Amino acid sequence: MLSILGTILIGLVVGFIARAVKPGDDKLGWIMTAILGVAGSFLASYAGAAMGWYRPGETAGWIASVVGAVILLFIYGLVAKKA
Repeated sequence: MLSILGTILIGLVVGFIARAVKPGDDKLGWIMTAILGVAGSFLASYAGAAMGWYRPGETAGWIASVVGAVILLFIYGLVAKKA
């Protein structure tokens, strides 16, 4: 249970960093920001393992997680504009 709370807390921090790095007005609440950060971390872990940077099961670092969250935030912005 604590690892899930830790993941959400780290995801929230990563999500806020990603929102600060990417310019623009993204109207997301703190829950969506945490989901964005956690998803960015998973995206970075998967992409890093696919490219051979990480071993399978190894988690991505802070910078890779923020980059993954920024990519997801950019995609979210594109989808939100079209809707």
